[in-house]
Amino acid sequence: MVPELVTAAVVAGSAGIVYLAAAAKVVKQFERGVVFRLGRLAGDVREPGFTMIVPFVDRINKVNMQIVTMPVPAQEGITRDNVTVRVDAVVYFRVVDAANALVKVEDYKFAVSQMAQTSLRSIIGKSELDDLLSNREKLNEGLELMIDSPAVGWGVQVDRVEIKDVSLPDAMKRSMARQAEADRERRARIINADAELQASKKLAEAAEQMADQPAALQLRLLQTVVAVAAEKNSTLVLPFPVELLRFLERAQEHQPQPSPAPTPSPDQQIET
Repeated sequence: MVPELVTAAVVAGSAGIVYLAAAAKVVKQFERGVVFRLGRLAGDVREPGFTMIVPFVDRINKVNMQIVTMPVPAQEGITRDNVTVRVDAVVYFRVVDAANALVKVEDYKFAVSQMAQTSLRSIIGKSELDDLLSNREKLNEGLELMIDSPAVGWGVQVDRVEIKDVSLPDAMKRSMARQAEADRERRARIINADAELQASKKLAEAAEQMADQPAALQLRLLQTVVAVAAEKNSTLVLPFPVELLRFLERAQEHQPQPSPAPTPSPDQQIET
């Protein structure tokens, strides 16, 4: 009798241990447990830590609550200004309602991925090339709003969307390079023309100042001689005062011209 009782106690203990092992579950800190009892959602979401379920009746699904980084495959489209581009992006999202993430949608990761690809193609068609290249912050906000709107009902929250890269055709890259080069050349010419204008104004002011003070021109000529003499060369430059040339020109104008010889009359020519 005693051996039979001992055997029954051992069997009962073993059954209890197996039951506890099947019923005991551990939910990690970054997870939430959703329990389905005979196919129906049972109770609240299980928090991290040790929890118990009914074996063979309950089924627990653990949902990761960490932020998921999902790359969006590159999408090719035509912008509003008829340029073919290829754009890829990355989506950062996380589950905020574990029950809805399992009940409302079959595979929330696949759903978010497809929604991100569709929204990215839509953004490409509504934007111009300059916006894709230089105004990405605004496009990221619009893309995040388009993805987050349907994802709210799935228990998913989109934290951030970033456009990673914009690929252009080689012909468009060459055209943009030529355009940038032409723009830089235009700005260089404008700068040179503005410098010439400023220099001409300063030279005109200097000429007016030297015209009022003729000695200033002589001093400037002497400075030029000093600058040339400082160099080690065999050429001697001797500036000729411009005022002296003008003086000689005025003297030549005031010099009396010789009168022409008188022409003999016809009668005098015949007598001769």
